[in-house]
Amino acid sequence: MSSTTGGHDLGYLTGGPRYLPVAEHGLIGDLRTSALVGTDGTIDWYCCPRFDAPSVFASILDADKGGSFELAADVPARTKQFYFPDTNVLITRFFADGGVGEIQDFMPIVDTEDSREVDRHRLIRRVVCVRGSLPFRARVAPRFEYGAQPHTARLAARDRVVFECPSLSLSLTSSVPVEVQGQDAWSLFKLHEGEVAVFALDRAGGELAPRPCALADAEELFDATVRYWRGWLHRSRYRGRWREMVHRSALTLKLLTYAPTGAIVAAPTTSLPEQIGGERNWDYRYVWIRDAAFCVYALLRLGFTEEAQAFMRFLSDRVVLRDCPAEGPLQIMYGIDGRAELPERELPHLEGYLGSAPVRVGNDASGQLQLDIYGALLDSFYLYDKWGEPISSAHWDTISELVDWVCENWNQPDEGIWETRGGRKNFLYSRLMCWVAIERAMRMATHRGLPADLVHWRQVRDRIYRQIMDRGWSAERSAFVQHEDDSVLDASLLMMPLAKFISPTDPKWLSTLDALGEELVSDSLVYRYDPQASPDGLRGEEGTFSICSFWYVEALARAGRVPEARLAFEKMLTYANHLGLYAEEIGPTGEQHGNFPQAFTHLALISAAFNLDKALG
Repeated sequence: MSSTTGGHDLGYLTGGPRYLPVAEHGLIGDLRTSALVGTDGTIDWYCCPRFDAPSVFASILDADKGGSFELAADVPARTKQFYFPDTNVLITRFFADGGVGEIQDFMPIVDTEDSREVDRHRLIRRVVCVRGSLPFRARVAPRFEYGAQPHTARLAARDRVVFECPSLSLSLTSSVPVEVQGQDAWSLFKLHEGEVAVFALDRAGGELAPRPCALADAEELFDATVRYWRGWLHRSRYRGRWREMVHRSALTLKLLTYAPTGAIVAAPTTSLPEQIGGERNWDYRYVWIRDAAFCVYALLRLGFTEEAQAFMRFLSDRVVLRDCPAEGPLQIMYGIDGRAELPERELPHLEGYLGSAPVRVGNDASGQLQLDIYGALLDSFYLYDKWGEPISSAHWDTISELVDWVCENWNQPDEGIWETRGGRKNFLYSRLMCWVAIERAMRMATHRGLPADLVHWRQVRDRIYRQIMDRGWSAERSAFVQHEDDSVLDASLLMMPLAKFISPTDPKWLSTLDALGEELVSDSLVYRYDPQASPDGLRGEEGTFSICSFWYVEALARAGRVPEARLAFEKMLTYANHLGLYAEEIGPTGEQHGNFPQAFTHLALISAAFNLDKALG
């Protein structure tokens, strides 16, 4: 897949800072951190040395103060961007009057026991002139600690610049001459057909000795990186109709994996707005328990058992039960290293994407009560026990504790799946997932012959079922609703048949599906809920939620409305960006909003593709 983005000239050519659309980016990474590369050749988001570390480049959040790594043809040019086939190596091409050039961006995957090389986090940019001749221009302008910490830049050698601040040092090596001006490094160079230039940005200092990156080294690392990604993707078992999109989603999920722990971040970015100019800007560089079942399901279905095992190990070993009955024994999210403290703060010195303040780091939603996470976690254990390997006795003890807690606490208000900040309510989805938690634990206990208070668990499970059917059903709307004894619709209820709570052809469910389609669906795109009908404590509006759109596809397929489901799925694919990537939301005219790319959306795409393939036969 590629995209023509005519007129994408760099800021220094058009005179002033500017912001690319969120969708005009590709993602590269090394399984520890990642970077966004725009179709104009600029890296405008990069955190080092981890996903959740302070940014080095953040011009996507402030074009003036955030910092960036610009690299492009120094003449007006059209651009196209694509991934080297079956890899996460990103290529940005420039088409100008004098010739054609391209940038090959990648981060080598270090498969070694030498922690020093792992900690280098090398970011390589190969510039190739493929036709004619082209002048190029580079500007490397890091801004450490989200642009708040000053640094120095010095020319350590003819081909090396060192950027230093108290918390981090970076080394830039180049095969073309580089100059230092103030805090930045610059280079102007011209390439003729067949010529190559290389820039490599490494973490430096301490035990990390400077390492050159000659043209031959860069080519060797390029080939090794291509081999790694193709070797990894070769393990996929998916052979269905949408192989390209499913495999791109799989490669994206792998990029969002933090290899040391197996954690998968919800997205690699923070504070990309759900609405331009609005306040719905959150930090997604953490691990949501809610994603667990979807992660395990997608990874196992695709054949990536090692990744599923690593993620389950993260959930089992690092997510520690806490003695805090008011907020529950689990948090809704954790750091990529398993830490529980994720204090939220604002960065007032950054203007935000297109002026969308505030920019936030950390996430206070980690302290919310969200009862649905217990169903997600227990469903992931159930799926892994079924398709992966049997759970251990220690894990069963933890599961039993969680189920006992759910049995005592399911019938209380919470903040719900959408992490609203308008007060706790009796969300139907939370009740549904508490039912899932108990039901999946009962299945495991029965299948494995494990000790459990099945009589008590069954009584509570059935009580939840009856309450959902009685108080979660609105005769007025002929539909299940967001809150008990209310009439507001909510797209999270698309999970009811997917979670096997209700038959996908049950008359009550089909009526609900019709109601959701009439009120929350727009050209296959699904809104989460109506903030006017159900205030969530935040100002502004939001776009359609891509996860819900793929849930809708799956619900239609399971309900037997297969042609409708296929059309909705094909329409959803047209809303992906030129690389097959999705942000969290899609706006009124098809633009992508929110953090990018979002793991949950790609997980839902994989699930929808699998089940639609199955329905089509």
